Amino acid sequence: MRLGMDATRISDGRPVMLKQLLTEEGPYELEVNRLFSTEPLSSNVRNHCVQLLDVVELSGDPPIMVHPLLRPFYDPPLQTYGEFVTFFAQTCEVRSAYFHYTIQSFNGPGCPINAREPCRSPVRCQHLCIAYVRFSDMAHTRDCTSENIMLDPSGMYPGSFHPVDIERSKDFRQKAKWYSRTRRPTRYLLIDFGLSRQYDPANGPPLEKPLRGGDKSAPEHQDMNTPCNPFPTDVYYLGNLVREDYMQVYAFISPTRLTVLTGRIQKYKGFEFMAPLVTDMVQDDPTKRPTMDDVVKRFSEIKTKLSTWKLRSRLPRKNEIWPVTAFKTVRHWYWTVGYVLGRKAAIPEPK
Repeated sequence: MRLGMDATRISDGRPVMLKQLLTEEGPYELEVNRLFSTEPLSSNVRNHCVQLLDVVELSGDPPIMVHPLLRPFYDPPLQTYGEFVTFFAQTCEVRSAYFHYTIQSFNGPGCPINAREPCRSPVRCQHLCIAYVRFSDMAHTRDCTSENIMLDPSGMYPGSFHPVDIERSKDFRQKAKWYSRTRRPTRYLLIDFGLSRQYDPANGPPLEKPLRGGDKSAPEHQDMNTPCNPFPTDVYYLGNLVREDYMQVYAFISPTRLTVLTGRIQKYKGFEFMAPLVTDMVQDDPTKRPTMDDVVKRFSEIKTKLSTWKLRSRLPRKNEIWPVTAFKTVRHWYWTVGYVLGRKAAIPEPK
């Protein structure tokens, strides 16, 4: 719960958000924020945690954390499969960051966190043993759900936007002007470390009672008393995000149409290429899910099989009527011609 949020500006003119920190809600939140916002982690390109710009200390009150002003990752909506590829790949990096400086910190013969596989190389072991690391410590962000994944709007919204109504300009007089992710590639960032914890790999696989975040559907969290390893739950969260937000959603069905429509419908067309991976990521048995390292590798293979035409194609909703589809398709390919002539990549990676 964010009790004290507001927007202000710092000396360089960058819009920021303020979050009052309540220790009882997230006793490690400030510590984890500082961990990822200091060197050598802060400058690592694979670090997708929001930067902690400052901490305001007030006598007698909880500290206030200062973060950049961000937007939800889904606003504005993704337009192409290439933009989705960038989003998913960066989100995997959020959960599977390989930091070169840690190679010497753990290169033992076995992996204490994931005992199902031997450690074949120090780099591989970095993921199997850790999500984010500071030498021998392990910091785990437990709530990698849609509410906690944001995008950096500095490129897409050069004029910024109103912090309360993000569809309006800063002065609230007009709609905020924005550019697509393909034209102005963005970075995706993880926020809200109230449920985060740090672990020492030397202590073996972490087992703790579930701390339920935004996504409460994880099978292992239905029994709130049984300790479980939080790392396979991260894999579930990310797979379930793709399943619920892009592949399928619950349909609202009137009783008279219940015999005609199924209980679930596909939200977008064309995500068949993600189905096998997502199915494995959301298995009920956590031990049968792939590790995040496996997810990264499998998605890299999937990505290489997608044609440029597919990557530049728009995300069509299944329930679109044909006049809307025709209009949006013509408009989309008009923009796409401009992207091609402007040498904008089909998979828009930020510099």
